[in-house]
Order: sequence, then structure tokens, then C-alpha cells
Amino acid sequence: MLIVHHLNNSRSQRVLWMLEELELPYEIRFYQRDRQTMLAPPELSQVHPLGKSPVVEDTEALAGAGVKLVETGAICEYLVAKSGGRLGPPADEAGALKYRQFLHYAEGSVMPVIFAKLVVSRVPLLGKRARKQVQPMIDVHLDYVEQELSGRPWFAGETMTAADIMMSFPLETARGRAGLDDSRPATIAWLDTIHARPAYQCALQKGGDYVFARPGK
Repeated sequence: MLIVHHLNNSRSQRVLWMLEELELPYEIRFYQRDRQTMLAPPELSQVHPLGKSPVVEDTEALAGAGVKLVETGAICEYLVAKSGGRLGPPADEAGALKYRQFLHYAEGSVMPVIFAKLVVSRVPLLGKRARKQVQPMIDVHLDYVEQELSGRPWFAGETMTAADIMMSFPLETARGRAGLDDSRPATIAWLDTIHARPAYQCALQKGGDYVFARPGK
């Protein structure tokens, strides 16, 4: 049995979406952020020492001993393997390289600068100046993504892969919060496409409110 420890308005929404795409059975255990601090509740620390989400348990792995996984990219790779390669890298070498790149680029490069802007935006006075300094760094990434998606429908090629699932959270966060708007039409079209997928909509219904699927919220 797969168990997803799901924190509202977090990266774990990607895991629910991927599980729906793969049609793998799973159970959700829900956690709510503190409304004042927006931090995860202490109960998540009882699940994993890092106290963050997502955490995915596979109770049937390792001959029944079970495993707990953190880090969305690692979870995605695990689920690809568990489903026999579905949503994995394309067969062609160029597509496979793009798959690996964007699978890690999402959290390794683009999300840190977006997160920096979200953090400094909460700081009065100093935050306004800091936002002006951070936004040009974000724009470099958004322009790069727009260029990539202008040449093909998905990040790794002609079909959707786990790389697209990984890229959803940073681009959803950037839309309306970090400079992503209609001036980058290929990226916006990609977001609209993933949001229209039945598996994505099903994951939203199961996971609960997810503000990052609502532009500018």
C-alpha cells in the first residue's frame, strides 16, 4: 500500500497527480499548515525526522519491511520504476537527457529563486527592494522555460513525463506570484493543458484546496 502524507498547498500535490496518472492505488493522510506561520504541523515530524511533505510510504517494499521516501524527485523516480517505466524518460537519447535535466532542474534551480522572492515579499520595506533584485533572476529561468516549451509540447519531448509533473509546482507558483503571465504564452498554455487533465482534476478533488492551481491567489 502506498501512503501519501499530504500537506495542504505544498509540493505533495504533485505526488497525488502522478499517482492518478499512473492509476496506482494509494491512501492520503492529511496535514494542515499553521495559519499564522504557514509551517507544517509537528505531527509530520513523527512521520519523518525532516518534518516536511511529501512523504510517501510503501508498506509492501523491501520484502514487506516498507520504505519511507522524501524529496519529490526521488518519489517520482520511485513511482516510475514501480509502474514499469510509465511517465519515465523517452526512448530517444535527447529526450532522455531533457527528462533527467528537468526532473532535477525544478527543485535544484528554479524553485529556490522563486521561493526567495516569496520569502522576501513578507518583509516590510526591505522586501520591496529585495524583490526587485530577485525578479531578474527569476526572469532568466522563466525565459528559458518559455524558449524550451515554444519548441515542443512537453518538457522532455512529445509526451508527458514525470519531468512535467516536477515542473508543475514551480511554474504554478510563479504564475501570478513571480512574474509568469501571458507574456510567456507557451508556458501558460502548458499550465492550462496540465490543469485540464482528468488525473490532475481528480488529484485536486482528493487532495483538497490547492491555491497554486488558481492564478494569482
